[in-house]
Amino acid sequence: MYYFVTGGSRGIGAGIVEYAARRGHHVAFTYVANAEAAERSKQAALAAAKQAGHEVEIRHYQLDVKDADRVEVVADQVLEDFDTMEVIVNCAGVNRDNLMVAMSNDEWREVLATNLDGPFYVCRQFLQTLMANRFGRIINISSIQHEGGSGQANYAAAKAGLHGLTKTLAKEYGRRGITANVVVPGFFDTDMTRETMPQANKDYWKQYCPMPKGRMGKVDELAAVVDFLASEGGAFVNGEVINVTGGLGWTV
Repeated sequence: MYYFVTGGSRGIGAGIVEYAARRGHHVAFTYVANAEAAERSKQAALAAAKQAGHEVEIRHYQLDVKDADRVEVVADQVLEDFDTMEVIVNCAGVNRDNLMVAMSNDEWREVLATNLDGPFYVCRQFLQTLMANRFGRIINISSIQHEGGSGQANYAAAKAGLHGLTKTLAKEYGRRGITANVVVPGFFDTDMTRETMPQANKDYWKQYCPMPKGRMGKVDELAAVVDFLASEGGAFVNGEVINVTGGLGWTV
């Protein structure tokens, strides 16, 4: 299959790229600015595919998803390079945390533009190809903060909106062979959570998550859910929210 993954140079996105390659899928993925990280992600994916006995094509593209014109340019290039796309995974996202009373217009707008406008632009751009194929899988990566999180009004609003966008896609295009689903990660062991996750949140997770030793998730565990939704086994899953949280919601 052919995957397009936004935000594939690090964290969960990079894990999805590598897992897809290991399963024998071709992958186009995007990064915002760090070309070196994107190349590392590409090489890791190629190595994983080779180890699993697959020959796949992996390419990366510079893209800020909040730029609608650039989304159009990159999507056209991807379709020229790969001829088609089948699985669209929106993983790119940013945080600009602040209490609402102090949140600036720029902090609000950047998060909404990246985390909600971006997936809209990407889905809109690839829908014609998916409709022409009468097959497609749209998988949008959300967050447990979609139900609200202190200091994250912008992020929570964007992720809640992403759920509405996804369910609308499911209703509009399901009859054309295109499914759309949301995956909600809990806390996963990535460079971003290690660098930015407050210690209080880590302590809360370890204490209350109903998993052995309150462990954090492994990126492969999330990527496997994405792979299932893209597979024949997930063909009748449409408009759903899949929580991959170890059983713990977010209450802060």
